[in-house]
Amino acid sequence: MSYKAGIVKAIEELKDRTGSSTQGIKKHMQDALPADKKWLNTPFLQALKRLVADGDIVQVKGVGASGSFKLSPEFKKKRADALKPKKAKKTAPKKPATKKKKPATKKKAAPKKKTAPKKKKPATKKKTATKKKTATKKDTAPKKKAAAKK
Repeated sequence: MSYKAGIVKAIEELKDRTGSSTQGIKKHMQDALPADKKWLNTPFLQALKRLVADGDIVQVKGVGASGSFKLSPEFKKKRADALKPKKAKKTAPKKPATKKKKPATKKKAAPKKKTAPKKKKPATKKKTATKKKTATKKDTAPKKKAAAKK
């Protein structure tokens, strides 16, 4: 059994309302460990951190690999959905296939009639009455004539 699976199984079996502690999970896994296997703490801590990062478990208290952990609601839904199809398959009786399917014959598609592309009429310009604007000049004082050169 992998460390990930062992951690998930331990959290489920401990059923702590406030979350299972790291020490509690570790003790539960060590009790279930076969005699020929050696406990390795580093992979356990890495698996715990990875489960939190993946969102499979939620860290209720603490930081890193210390604190309390619960199974996330998304993980519970995934697990429930994974178990449901297996039960549905067992209850549904399978019918023996006695009929042989004939090879499907391909029907030729009817040729499409070509239609001449419709010509677009040039857009008619709207004629609007244009008013000529008369330039309004300000009444300015007449310019002084330049002094004659001597």
